[in-house]
Amino acid sequence: MKIRRRHKNDAEVSTHSLNDIMFFLLLFFLILSTMAHPNVIKVLLPESKEAASKESKQNAQLVVDAQKQYYLDNIVCTAEELERRLGLIAQKDSTIGISIQMDRTLSVQDLVDVMEMGKRQHLAMFLKTTQPQ
Repeated sequence: MKIRRRHKNDAEVSTHSLNDIMFFLLLFFLILSTMAHPNVIKVLLPESKEAASKESKQNAQLVVDAQKQYYLDNIVCTAEELERRLGLIAQKDSTIGISIQMDRTLSVQDLVDVMEMGKRQHLAMFLKTTQPQ
């Protein structure tokens, strides 16, 4: 004699708490991402329609702010110190590119002066820009 069960037990996974977990993970990563670069120097970059991300894997970052202060890899230096430090970078590895982030309020001559320092040290330099809004 075959006895049938009246209620079938179906296996199911409860996902009600998954929304809460995802919300807390999202908050955690948002807060963490804002603290990832606490030493970033704020510079208004010039705009370019052809802005492309062609950075090399190894590059040093040179930031020149509106007060004409030089930051090479987030370390403040004068123009003379900058050229000396660029020379040390060139001696260490001449394939390293220098990414220049220059404030748009500075003159073109300021950019040329910085690029001449890199040329004297035989370093490849490129200017970072932003997309127009």
